[in-house]
Amino acid sequence: MPVALPKPIAKYFAADATDGAAIAECFTADAVVIDEKKTYTGRDAIAAWKLEASATYDYVAEPVAVDDQDDRIIVTAHLTGNFPGSPVDLRYAFTLSGDAIARLEIVL
Repeated sequence: MPVALPKPIAKYFAADATDGAAIAECFTADAVVIDEKKTYTGRDAIAAWKLEASATYDYVAEPVAVDDQDDRIIVTAHLTGNFPGSPVDLRYAFTLSGDAIARLEIVL
């Protein structure tokens, strides 16, 4: 059964299957993404982060759980692909600003 996600987060997971520009459009202009202990600030950096990840690995992320925690929405997604340790469940901690993502931190 699909998980009900807030619109900006649903848009992010749909865009994750496409390209860096589509991902970047899900974020505010000054958004921050933290992934693998690296920080990416702004849409250009976020687009480059996605392009690099897509060039390195093929993967599919399927949200399986969602939890509201104060000002963050935590989505657990099951990832499968050609990366070391596949499959894995990752936690995506989203902070929203209106209809866009202001911050995203991805952790195990």
